[in-house]
Amino acid sequence: MTPLDAWILGMVEGITEYLPVSSTGHLIITSWMLGLDRTPEQRSAVHDFEIIIQGGAILAVLGLYRARIGQMVRGTASRLGVGGLGPKDRMDAGWTIARNVMIAFVPAAAIGFAAKDAIKEHLFNPAAVIGALVVGGLVMLAIAPWQSRRLAADRAAAERAAANGFGADHAGASLARMTAAQALLVGLMQCAALWPGTSRSFATILGGLLVGLGGVAAAEFSFLLGLVTLTAASAYSALKIVKAGETAQFLEAIGGWMPLVAGLAVAWASAALSIDFLVRYLGRHTLAVFGWWRLAVAAIVIVFAWRFGLTISA
Repeated sequence: MTPLDAWILGMVEGITEYLPVSSTGHLIITSWMLGLDRTPEQRSAVHDFEIIIQGGAILAVLGLYRARIGQMVRGTASRLGVGGLGPKDRMDAGWTIARNVMIAFVPAAAIGFAAKDAIKEHLFNPAAVIGALVVGGLVMLAIAPWQSRRLAADRAAAERAAANGFGADHAGASLARMTAAQALLVGLMQCAALWPGTSRSFATILGGLLVGLGGVAAAEFSFLLGLVTLTAASAYSALKIVKAGETAQFLEAIGGWMPLVAGLAVAWASAALSIDFLVRYLGRHTLAVFGWWRLAVAAIVIVFAWRFGLTISA
């Protein structure tokens, strides 16, 4: 892997991690197009690299949502008996959001850990990704009319809240009203994203919409849940390499420290831009454009494989 390869993978990771288009699917396709998966050993190293550079996307959420994360930490500490951390209503809201994020994290964490080897062996290939991209794209297009009606209702509710002086943190108020059962439903939806190409962001945003969150609040909950999910996945991959004493082999397989640093830096910068775009976009639009994106990517990959005589099967 060259620094340019790492830069490309970092850009793909950062842009697609929080958009509902599947970062894993795009990374699998990109590494396949770059010829970085020619051997099982190389494929395994690149897969670990792709998970570790999610750390850049994690840092983007930590920076952009530091106030919300701070509220969650203080709310949790307040629930544990630490006083003087802020107004009671904000501390209660912070605790509720933190609790719901952890509830939503558990299902995919448990199933992903139990099935990680089977998923990696059977689903980390272009054919599986193309199928998931197409299905997800069609679902997005199908729900667009329903989501359009929801957007109109959400805008009306936000205008009423602003008129009554409660519009400063409309998304936070919505997240604080989530129940544990609703958080669990979002967490179960996230399990669908264990199939590469489905998109963790799409699954969790759709779950948030189904439990009554507006587009912006659903996106924020997806980001916060992703912070925990991606941190666990990245830390697991890094610790696995270190514990097995394979750090030197891993770095040799990816071309040294420079590609890793480049991948992390580019993923951080591009993820920050992607998050800012998505929040503003979902406040006014449906997911339909991402449905068309997914269908276009699937078609491009099929044409690319046909043009250059590449196989898209496992």
